[in-house]
Amino acid sequence: MSTKPKIAIFASGNGSNFQAIADAIAGGSLQAELVLAVTDKPQAYVIERARKAGVASFAFKPSEFESKQLYEQMLKEKLQELGVEWIVLAGYMRLIGPVLLAAYENRIVNIHPSVLPAFPGKDAIGQTLAAGAERAGVTVHFVDAGMDTGSIITQQSFLVAGRGRDEVEQQIHQIEHELYPATLQQLFDR
Repeated sequence: MSTKPKIAIFASGNGSNFQAIADAIAGGSLQAELVLAVTDKPQAYVIERARKAGVASFAFKPSEFESKQLYEQMLKEKLQELGVEWIVLAGYMRLIGPVLLAAYENRIVNIHPSVLPAFPGKDAIGQTLAAGAERAGVTVHFVDAGMDTGSIITQQSFLVAGRGRDEVEQQIHQIEHELYPATLQQLFDR
């Protein structure tokens, strides 16, 4: 029986951080068992990434449920059936509600493309550039009931120095793909 923590990755889109984590597990630098990819967008590319990685995926439409509480209860039951110990958010564009927060207290982690507490929420890169911020970066943090307000675990930043959006995004993705798996390993080693 594996002693590696079982994780589920929640994503709403392309899934590049899903891929980075799956690759780190396959390469041995992240000691975890990736048991499920969850998406709230049935057409999201992360489903294809999960298929190629041999990871089960689950897609649902929140609009088909009467409340967030009901779909989170369904997700909680699915995660518990699989023995999931950690929820890893990777571009999941929904706030986590009380059902999952209570079931996975201090075991839900998110990655955000800014140096929090600056620029929480949507389009953090756009917010960073619009504000003329000197630095851009990435934060890995625990999830709480707020939007990007949980305790910070790790951060990494770089000078914007007149770079355009494409270049800043590219740098952020590069940092995310290295920082997230490394931070998860640090958490699992505790």
